[in-house]
Amino acid sequence: MQPRPRIVRRAVHGVLLLDKPLGLSSNDALQRAKRLFRAEKAGHTGTLDPLASGLLPLCFGAATKFSQASLDADKRYLATVQLGETRFGGDLEGAVIERRPVHTTRADLETACARFVGPIDQLPPMHSALKHEGRALYEYAREGVEVERTPRRVTIHSMAIVAGEHDRWTLDVRCSKGTYIRTLAEDLGAALGCGAHLAGLRRTGAGGLTLDRAVTLEALEAMDEPARDACLLSADRLLAECPEVRLAAEEAARFLAGMRRRIDLPDADCVRVFGPEPRAFLGSGHIAAGELISTRLLSPVEVQGLLQERTP
Repeated sequence: MQPRPRIVRRAVHGVLLLDKPLGLSSNDALQRAKRLFRAEKAGHTGTLDPLASGLLPLCFGAATKFSQASLDADKRYLATVQLGETRFGGDLEGAVIERRPVHTTRADLETACARFVGPIDQLPPMHSALKHEGRALYEYAREGVEVERTPRRVTIHSMAIVAGEHDRWTLDVRCSKGTYIRTLAEDLGAALGCGAHLAGLRRTGAGGLTLDRAVTLEALEAMDEPARDACLLSADRLLAECPEVRLAAEEAARFLAGMRRRIDLPDADCVRVFGPEPRAFLGSGHIAAGELISTRLLSPVEVQGLLQERTP
């Protein structure tokens, strides 16, 4: 048998909006994309369960410096909730614990959804990646061990009915980071008095990033390398909700050196900073008391690498 040809890695910079398929872990999806791009460095911006599909932003090269922004961003999901069945783990994969009759109308569901909009406390599920004494909770769950957890405060910005009837409904959920949609489904079922589990989940947004520009792994595999590279977005797209600041060449060089700069702009917790060249992203910063202060900086080599990725 012929040995598999060795992959020659290369410097790749940018953000790929991947439409992750069902049944694949976030890390497996990342590794497949990394091989296709032959990228030296890559990372994802937060785990999406194998039972969930949808938007998974992947960062390559210099873009990995800004992955935390997407981790911290609000999220948006299409969640399918099955009423009348409570399952172990809160989703379709778990065994049925209890079945109850469902007498829920659309009006009942709308009223129940409204109760959860705003800041709420959630008890993290055992089937989660949260750590306890160095081990993920899902590892304890697989052993049948229940670990005491502390409720976490999250925010549900909105929860609207998209489709459904009787015992199966699809909801459009906008929420803060760290929200467990399976727990939300269970709590919704408890509020309705019939129980529920999460029957399907698709992430449609993360901060300013949306699913409409995402590509599938199958589509990437069918492309040649230049076409794949053309799918990459600039690293600053991870900070799409932050205002822009543009600097002249001399000021840009000082900013990249980590020097504070006086600037006539209002205070801001996060800004995207650009140099004089079109789309020459330099890094992130914040403005306080009339000073522009760097937060995460790109090296001159990384700046040039991002510009090359944007060149047709």
